[in-house]
Amino acid sequence: MRLVESTPELYAHATAIEREAAARYAELAERMEDEGREELAHVFGLLATMEAEHLEILERRARGIALPEIAPERYKWLESGAPEAFFEHVYWTTGDPALRALAKEMAEEGCEHVALVGQLFDETPPPELDDMLIFAK
Repeated sequence: MRLVESTPELYAHATAIEREAAARYAELAERMEDEGREELAHVFGLLATMEAEHLEILERRARGIALPEIAPERYKWLESGAPEAFFEHVYWTTGDPALRALAKEMAEEGCEHVALVGQLFDETPPPELDDMLIFAK
């Protein structure tokens, strides 16, 4: 993992991560809706909305800052590792106190998000299984 050396670079990575997460959650919500799994469609739709709102907040905070271009393929979902680990890496590897504080804030938000996702899935009833499909030969 390469070093992030500036606040604009961290904002560029964060917005790329949020954009990718919002898109993937929206796709999952649509798929669950297509499969008739309304509870999961609702959870993924809520997560997509939350990620889109977080993206808007990051974009507002970064307004007026020239952000470097981050290749979208760098953030293929679930292939790049957990976002909170990325931000923790920045926290531990930078010597810039302002960048370190921002990375810590983003890592904490990521951890809160992971906890919320776990809670939402714990509260979502399991899908009903079709006994005919289970016992069919």
